[in-house]
Amino acid sequence: MADRHGCVQTITLNRPAKLNALSDALLAELTDALKTAERDESIRAVVITGAGRAFCAGADLAAFAGEPRADGKASVPRLGAFLRAKSTPLVLRLFNLEKPIVAAVNGVAAGAGMSLALGCDIRIAAESARFILSFVNVGLVPDLGSTYFLPRLVGAAKAVELAMTGDPVPAPEALALGMVNRVVADSVVLAESQALAERLARAPRASLALIKRGMGRGHERSLDRALELEADYQEIASRTDDFVEGLDAFLHKRSPSFE
Repeated sequence: MADRHGCVQTITLNRPAKLNALSDALLAELTDALKTAERDESIRAVVITGAGRAFCAGADLAAFAGEPRADGKASVPRLGAFLRAKSTPLVLRLFNLEKPIVAAVNGVAAGAGMSLALGCDIRIAAESARFILSFVNVGLVPDLGSTYFLPRLVGAAKAVELAMTGDPVPAPEALALGMVNRVVADSVVLAESQALAERLARAPRASLALIKRGMGRGHERSLDRALELEADYQEIASRTDDFVEGLDAFLHKRSPSFE
């Protein structure tokens, strides 16, 4: 479910009875909403949140289970092909969307739900939110990009611990670890996230796009390559009308008005 407030698109995972567990259909809806945000130039920022008392409880494993086997246990789905077809495009769309994405984590974010939050650019968590990398509890490994994003946020040692134990991380601890940017009262988590998104929507779009691109890929390169890309990106930014406006505003001691 996607709503517009000015230049901000709010995407709500809307399966509250299932704690917004990711079904095939919900993954498709989320991907389509991000495609809309990518195509629509009037959308300058995105907020992702969950309906009800959860952000996202992870993959809807019950929906993936097949017919019972001879021993009575559920047949095991082969998830590799599913991830490549459904999850990988979603994560890459989050990562490559050249607009800021704020996760308003309003409750539990478990398994792929935690991964989804980690894939956003900024995370604002409700005081009651908990983060659980719960894959190990069902004999799986982290997916939806968490093996990429989590070590970059909390360090390799802590990421390995969380992945191997599946221990829940309360919001205050997540803040201390650097997993989230802010912790706010439950009643204002969406409003705070939308307010930040609105602020970012007023910022120069080319600068934000290049910042996201540079920061997101900063761990993949040597210092020499990082410095070279900084120069490339700064050259692009310096040729925009936003920089002309920003420089003029600075020189004349006024607030800039970016396009």
